[in-house]
Amino acid sequence: MAELDRPTAEAAKASDKLPILIILDDVRSMHNVGSVFRTADAFGAAGIFLSGYTPRPPHRDIHKTALGAEDTVAWQGFGSIQAALDKALEEGYTLVAIEQCHDALSLPAFRLQPGQKLALIFGNEALGVSDEALARATHCLEIPQMGAKHSLNISVSAGVVLWELVRTKF
Repeated sequence: MAELDRPTAEAAKASDKLPILIILDDVRSMHNVGSVFRTADAFGAAGIFLSGYTPRPPHRDIHKTALGAEDTVAWQGFGSIQAALDKALEEGYTLVAIEQCHDALSLPAFRLQPGQKLALIFGNEALGVSDEALARATHCLEIPQMGAKHSLNISVSAGVVLWELVRTKF
């Protein structure tokens, strides 16, 4: 680590974070969860809320893709998406679903308000963001796609959204 000038796990955990919280809504795959931890670490997200049956650390399959980021990113587990959303709102976050919705705003067109804290909600691999979360979200953002599938893996989506926000908004 020293030769790459990377912070220790303790220093990374204590460093300043972006006002971005990631909420995983019934994500099934431990590999996706681990990948989101790694992405959250890379972009300095404030933390991750794991809701419903989303797997939680410690687990070797999460660690396999997180590569230790589960130790550098703050996280909390919640039994339901409602509890996770309530906590995010209590902490002053604006709820933003990452989903293909009728009224979705294209990610590049999204405008952040000064001082705004974002809670990005990513849903189940097959079912997407739950109806409960969509109903409570202030915004629904869609990643522009040109292919026939119009679908991305959740871990890829998290990377795309975080990069776009960091690149253009923060």
